[in-house]
Amino acid sequence: MEEWVGLKWHEYVTRQAMGEFPEHTVHLKDEARTLGVLFRALGGDPALSLVTAEPRHFQIRRRFVQKLAGTHRKFELAWRDEESLRLPEQLALFPSRKINRELYLWLAALASLGEIHHHSWLQGNQAMVQQLLGQWPGLEPMYQRLVRHTLHWRPRPDTLRGNEAEREKAIRQALIHPGSVTDLPDALTDPWPVVLWLYPILGRGKLKGQIIGDDNTQSKSGGLAKKRKRRRAERVDAFDKDQGIMLFRLESLFSWSEFIPVDRAGDDSEEDDAESVADDMDMISISMDRREASSAIKFDLDLPSEENDDLFLGPGIHLPEWDWRRQGFREKFCCLQPMLSREAVPSPLPERLKNPAQTLRRQFSALKPLRQWERRQREGEELDLDACLERVVQQRRGAGDMDQKLFRQCKQNQRDLACLVLADISLSTDTYINNNQRVIDIARDGLQLLSEALTASRDPFALFAFSSRRRDHIRFHHIKSFDEPYNDTSRGRIQALEPGYYTRMGAAIRQSTKLLQARPEHQKILLLLTDGKPNDLDLYEGRYGVEDTRMAVQEAHKAGLTPFCVTIDEEANEYLPYVFGSTNYVVIKDPTQLPAQLPKLYLNLTR
Repeated sequence: MEEWVGLKWHEYVTRQAMGEFPEHTVHLKDEARTLGVLFRALGGDPALSLVTAEPRHFQIRRRFVQKLAGTHRKFELAWRDEESLRLPEQLALFPSRKINRELYLWLAALASLGEIHHHSWLQGNQAMVQQLLGQWPGLEPMYQRLVRHTLHWRPRPDTLRGNEAEREKAIRQALIHPGSVTDLPDALTDPWPVVLWLYPILGRGKLKGQIIGDDNTQSKSGGLAKKRKRRRAERVDAFDKDQGIMLFRLESLFSWSEFIPVDRAGDDSEEDDAESVADDMDMISISMDRREASSAIKFDLDLPSEENDDLFLGPGIHLPEWDWRRQGFREKFCCLQPMLSREAVPSPLPERLKNPAQTLRRQFSALKPLRQWERRQREGEELDLDACLERVVQQRRGAGDMDQKLFRQCKQNQRDLACLVLADISLSTDTYINNNQRVIDIARDGLQLLSEALTASRDPFALFAFSSRRRDHIRFHHIKSFDEPYNDTSRGRIQALEPGYYTRMGAAIRQSTKLLQARPEHQKILLLLTDGKPNDLDLYEGRYGVEDTRMAVQEAHKAGLTPFCVTIDEEANEYLPYVFGSTNYVVIKDPTQLPAQLPKLYLNLTR
């Protein structure tokens, strides 16, 4: 009974202290698609992803009920950097769902103009508001509504003292008349957050603590990342597991939960509540003692010795890489190494694939070249009897100009296209989809069934796979070239594919583009199979990897190719439209259906 009363009291006090309107809450996940369209339509960087903002700590003057409830210490505020636009996870500040939604729209529109820096937070936001309203006057009524509600939400100057009151008056004036305030009076506390403005990048400048990078847990819809929040962190000495708890002073027991030794080198057990515990922590302590983890990672990712590795085909190929920060190429920056599997042995088609392969061969055989007679030709193998009869009739009628096309010729009705299939075999393909099937197993089956279908259609095709370990070692596995027949040797190479390393996608696409450019066919298709975003150890992650891959795809388009991506990545909708275009990719939601869906996708592409 006491616990129930305490819980109800806590809920009541918190609700009174928050001063929000839960019944009018608007969630970012519901508005993500609209905000993304608005942001890009107003000129925002299309490469930015929309993610939730993390709470910022403020030392503001709080009312008694707020102190009692422990609220108003952290606020989720809007900001953006070179990789993402960050907005509050939900908004319930105003007594209208429409106004809360308009706040999301306003912040997305304001962020389309750029990011704010520490030294120009006040003047920069006012200038951006003026610029936005000047470019899009239709936003003026919405802005005025938001200002009225924001002023009502903020503390009144007459409830504050000294410089705090003067500062609040200045902020109110800056909201009502943007550009009229040049500086804020100094005060002992922080100013009440301005929800209509952007804030500087969290972690830049002289802020307390350091910042841990984004984690990779993203949502499955709308391009909205669910838990990619930065954390305040501090470095601590190595945590000794042999130390007992009694070595700490007794008063430290109350802060014991704030120190969690994040050491996963020897214990990979699942902890269901680990994520929620991390979310509740204000500060995460990170130890520099990572000797066990680093040795384990080296064991997994170091390259094998030459005698145990696959066969190298030549000294390697140097390729450029696009650096979006410099807006230029780094010439000969990557080294792509063509390779041939040492362990591959000629193998027949697996028994489980024989029935679907037979069905595909029957379907695709209808696409193979057929011999057709072309009538009324000036020269050919045989006389066209119909044309000859018409010629005799014309002669007897005394026609002046008579048709000279009296022959027929048998020609090959050929599909003028070539396809190069490029498969991602990075370490992530070692993931199990179900209890007994990995992503790499599904990819192998898909490659074999697609190859059986293409062999039946007699379309020229080539098969390659890739992975990488930094820019100086991009592994480009040779499975089948355009000039090789598809036989047991090729099947054995497919079955010998094993996952490993990372995904430097741009270089693999550039090399595939070169191979396809050498083909004489009119239509050239580059079909990429992958299970995730481009990434590698040496900064080839995040926006850098996405931008380089996008540039490689654009180069393929300029070369006359048709790049198309098939992925099983559930978060692909966040980045693939930007990389490949909205119509040049497909997400297979059930990875086990990839082998059956791949030939159908190819058929739709080439019709």
